[in-house]
Amino acid sequence: MASSDIQVKELEKRASGQAFELILSPRSKESVPEFPLSPPKKKDLSLEEIQKKLEAAEERRKSHEAEVLKQLAEKREHEKEVLQKAIEENNNFSKMAEEKLTHKMEANKENREAQMAAKLERLREKDKHIEEVRKNKGEKLKVFNSFSKVLKSF
Repeated sequence: MASSDIQVKELEKRASGQAFELILSPRSKESVPEFPLSPPKKKDLSLEEIQKKLEAAEERRKSHEAEVLKQLAEKREHEKEVLQKAIEENNNFSKMAEEKLTHKMEANKENREAQMAAKLERLREKDKHIEEVRKNKGEKLKVFNSFSKVLKSF
């Protein structure tokens, strides 16, 4: 379009902006492309050409089917890998949890045995002390008895 085809008509001017209208001239006949009224006529296809097109379509169909099957096989393989990885991680977690629990149980057992040994040692010490007290008491009684005999003899 040439610049002479456009007319500018000013509508309003304000501080906030300006309004105008563009008027385009009507199209000339030279610029209008000619379209055919009917679609182009197809040539008649021979039996050989039809057969080639059918074979090409069958080949495309087989190729597409093979591609879909390939993608499906890849997807199944990926699913198997993901499942195998999840099972492996679960087994590792179970093994680690079992080892941790076993270690904790062993530590508790050792701690309990140490506490029992300490209690037994304290009981032995008490028994030893009791025996010493009894022995001392027995000796004191002997001394007292012998002293009382001596006093009675006076």
